[in-house]
Amino acid sequence: MQSLFMAINFLLMVFVVSVAAQENFETDIIKTCAGDLKITFIGHGTLMFTFGGKIIHVDPFSQLADYTKLRKADIILLTHEHRDHLDLKALNPVRTEKSLVVLTQTCAKQVKGGIVMNNGDVKIIEGLKIEAVPAYNIVHKRENGEPFHPKGIGNGYVITFGDKRISVAGDTENIPEIKGLKGIDIAFLPMNVPYTMTPEMVADAAKAFKPKILYPYHYGETDTSKLLDLLKDTKEVEVRIRKMK
Repeated sequence: MQSLFMAINFLLMVFVVSVAAQENFETDIIKTCAGDLKITFIGHGTLMFTFGGKIIHVDPFSQLADYTKLRKADIILLTHEHRDHLDLKALNPVRTEKSLVVLTQTCAKQVKGGIVMNNGDVKIIEGLKIEAVPAYNIVHKRENGEPFHPKGIGNGYVITFGDKRISVAGDTENIPEIKGLKGIDIAFLPMNVPYTMTPEMVADAAKAFKPKILYPYHYGETDTSKLLDLLKDTKEVEVRIRKMK
């Protein structure tokens, strides 16, 4: 009996620790005309949105969380095929028969049954307007001269929650398509040198399309204080730093 009691206590402890670990993610609440949007900052390029009773996972990545313990997805957005963005070990536990997976042509080679969106496509999915925006490099390239993220392959997404337009840019630089965005309330811009943007590139993009709130994300070891300094005089843009290495 004592052994059984100890085993039960151990299992309870593991469960409590696991639940507590999932609660350590930072969250923000954004008010919309259709109710609260909860943003969960899981880390790296990975986000979770909760809105209208629906769960939207963006680029789930198993190194950041135990996805068997996170809420099942109504929608999963995949920006591109790199293993820190398309991770079946994270995707499969939150995907159900009813989950809708929005993805690129390249991602569709690994993930069957998804909804392919090409750059420029617009779809209404589970009542949410989703726009696929190009995501690519111009400056940062591999040793062979190939961009880390070639044009025409990856997506960023603009999702409309009520009256709020949220841009999740994916792995990209301050390309014309990003700088030309309109009416963005919240923007997630990557700042992982050398693969995506430098702080200067993020600041350049933000000054161009002026999101009301800017979250640098997927920033690795890049110094976020540089971005704060670069945008300190751009009063239209509120920069929020969250744990998104």
